[in-house]
Amino acid sequence: MMKRHVGYIALLSLVACGPAQNDPGPGGVTVGEAQALDEAAEMLDERNASPEEPSSEKATQQP
Repeated sequence: MMKRHVGYIALLSLVACGPAQNDPGPGGVTVGEAQALDEAAEMLDERNASPEEPSSEKATQQP
């Protein structure tokens, strides 16, 4: 009986770790919204970081 209670307590303590998706986060948004904004910012940074092919190279590749 005591082992069962210890198991429940351990399970409940694991569930309580970390913020929930709807908990208030930085800047007045929820934790889930802040996470989505961070992911979107990373995608935009990756898109802007990749250099596009210069137009001079396009002209030299045509026959």
